[in-house]
Amino acid sequence: MVEDTVTTEESEELIDETEDSSSHPYDLPGEWFVLNAQSGHEKKVRTNILTRIKNLHLEDKVYDVVIPTDEVVEIRNGKKVNLEKKTFPGYVLVRMDLDDTTWYEIRNTPSIIGFVGSGKRPIPLSRREIERILGSNEEVEVKKESPKFKPDFEIGETVRVTTGPFADFNGIIEEINLDQSKVTVLVNIFGRETPVELGFTDIVKN
Repeated sequence: MVEDTVTTEESEELIDETEDSSSHPYDLPGEWFVLNAQSGHEKKVRTNILTRIKNLHLEDKVYDVVIPTDEVVEIRNGKKVNLEKKTFPGYVLVRMDLDDTTWYEIRNTPSIIGFVGSGKRPIPLSRREIERILGSNEEVEVKKESPKFKPDFEIGETVRVTTGPFADFNGIIEEINLDQSKVTVLVNIFGRETPVELGFTDIVKN
């Protein structure tokens, strides 16, 4: 299934060009609300909202639609791969001025289940909640410079060594050190399990 994509022109219409990019997300116009989206339809929800507010001329009330993501690094077939993954699958943030019109139109957008914690009326996120979800601008820059690492193997898994003197040996992962990007693998050498320290790119899944 191919999800709808958002054109540059559509996304730019939500952004006030006069906004200072260095502003804290909480200090931008409008308030932030959380939407519960149908599973796997986050991008479709964003596209639907952008289309809906454009057709209804609500660009001056709905400012931004964000799918929180983290950049992670995974090891696949012995190679590092940079990926962007949803931080909170099933949820989308919308920054808007809440009134009867925007509340009605947003919650009735296709693929949206509803506002999170709305009760009688949706409650905007606090500054602390925004920082926890989106981070301050400084934290966002740090995340871009230092993406999280997420190996695609785990302790107890059998892997094959691809380089060095133990190339083509099979072993079981005993320890994973994310800080040093290394693993300890128990390799069977002459009938005896011996711990061998290897880099993430030195092993692949069997």
